[in-house]
Amino acid sequence: QVRLVESGGGLVQAGESLRLSCAASGSIFSINVMGWHRQAPGKQRELVAVITGGGDTTYADSVKGRFTISRDNAKNTVYLQMNSLKPEDTAVYYCNAEIRTAIMVARRPYWGQGTQVTVSS
Repeated sequence: QVRLVESGGGLVQAGESLRLSCAASGSIFSINVMGWHRQAPGKQRELVAVITGGGDTTYADSVKGRFTISRDNAKNTVYLQMNSLKPEDTAVYYCNAEIRTAIMVARRPYWGQGTQVTVSS
């Protein structure tokens, strides 16, 4: 069984920063891509940032230059440093990871339960 647990969400004012963490645990053989998505009320879930096992990153245009994704492979953890937060960043943030649980098992996506980020103006 694999679990992804996010932490670090909260309520901040516009212009402030938050750092989200997501730790994967359980029966893990390897982790490929890790990433963050978000879903605002009444909107579809959207990609925020992803990072490959080799460290290549991709960001949504709306967060480029403000958010930084990173990972610690030894800890099976992915981070999202969010700076210069805006009210439109308010959403539930979900981490996800492509995880292989055994050498002969195909990797599949796993999701965390989500953490709320609220940015007041």
